[in-house]
Amino acid sequence: MSIGRTRSAAHPPRSIRQRHPLQVLWAISLVVGLFLLGSFAYGTWKGVSEQQHLNQVWNGEVHPRASGPKVIDPSLEKPINGIDFAIRIPKLGYMAAVKEGVDSGVLYTGPGHYPTSMWPGNPGTVGVAAHNVYWINFPQLVKGDEVDIETRYGLYRYRVTGSKIVSPNDRTVLVPSADGYYLTLTTCWPLWAGAFATKRYVIFAVQVWPAPERPGYS
Repeated sequence: MSIGRTRSAAHPPRSIRQRHPLQVLWAISLVVGLFLLGSFAYGTWKGVSEQQHLNQVWNGEVHPRASGPKVIDPSLEKPINGIDFAIRIPKLGYMAAVKEGVDSGVLYTGPGHYPTSMWPGNPGTVGVAAHNVYWINFPQLVKGDEVDIETRYGLYRYRVTGSKIVSPNDRTVLVPSADGYYLTLTTCWPLWAGAFATKRYVIFAVQVWPAPERPGYS
C-alpha cells in the first residue's frame, strides 16, 4: 500500500500537472484577442449608431439646397447641434454629417472637418477626414466623380481630380490658403488595416458649382 501511495504522489494526474508556458501564453493571447475584437465590434457599432443619429439631426434641419451665396453669414460657419455640414457622394450612396475636429474622439463616430481648413464657399481648401473603417469603399472614386457638401447656407458641388497615398506627415496635401476652391478628403491607408494603417489616402476635388467667379478656378 505504501508503494502504491508513493507512486501516486510521484505521478499526479495529468489534469493537475503544471501547464506548459506556451499553453498559458496561447490562452492569454486568445482571451486578449477576443477582448480586442469585441471592443472593436462594440466601438464600431456605437460609432455607426452615433453617426446615424447625427445624420437624422441634419436631415431634420431646414437648410437650403440651392447654390451657396456670394457672401456667407459668418454665424453659420460654426457647429450647430454638433454638426458643421454634411457630405454626400451619389456614386457610393454615401451621406454623413460632419463634425468639427479630427481628433480620435470626433473621428470615432464619423467624418470631421479640419479646424485649420476653410469652410465650404470660401477660397482655399476644405479638409475632411474620417477613419478608414467608414470610408472603406472610397478608393472607388475616380476623376470626374461628384462630391457634394451641404451647408446651412447652400450647396457646393465638387469633382474629383485625383488621389494619392502619402506619409501621415505630408502637409502639402492640405493647404488651407490654396489659390482656388478645393476639397480634400483624407483617411488612413491601407483601409483594411484599421488602427494599424501607416499611410494616408488622399482624394482631391475642385469646386464646380456654384462656378467660382475668378477665372482659372474651375
